[in-house]
Amino acid sequence: MKNASLDTDRQRLRALAGFRHSLRQFLLFSEQRAEQAGLHPQQHQLLLQVAGAPEGVETTISYAAERLGLRHHSVVELSKRCQQADLLRRSHDPLDARRVVLQVTAEGHRLLRALSADHERELHELLPRLVQSLRSIRSSATRGKHPGGNADKKEEVL
Repeated sequence: MKNASLDTDRQRLRALAGFRHSLRQFLLFSEQRAEQAGLHPQQHQLLLQVAGAPEGVETTISYAAERLGLRHHSVVELSKRCQQADLLRRSHDPLDARRVVLQVTAEGHRLLRALSADHERELHELLPRLVQSLRSIRSSATRGKHPGGNADKKEEVL
């Protein structure tokens, strides 16, 4: 019984390591492409979050900070650098001057289009490995107790 538990743990760890490796490959690709386009990777991420915000969502500094997992003051500085590079426009909310609303400029959109096409191609290449990793994770969770989750719950995603 102890051997079966160790095997399940090893399989779970291998599956998680494989998934993490695939994610990291994509993130490295993304960082390299941003730098090749003349952007700092965080500038690219900020542009993407502002341009990709759902309809009706105000793209404020607070919104961007939450989406990027950064502190408010870090996004203030990042957005100022993007504004200096003519990638973003920063404007004060007319109803609350304390709030700054961000908008992607034409130049920012041009860079995003090029980077997004590259990213879509890379994701297309990585997709089979990502899906296989997720299937392995799900499979290892159903073979034994899954820490922090419900191994009996079935999902139809993959």
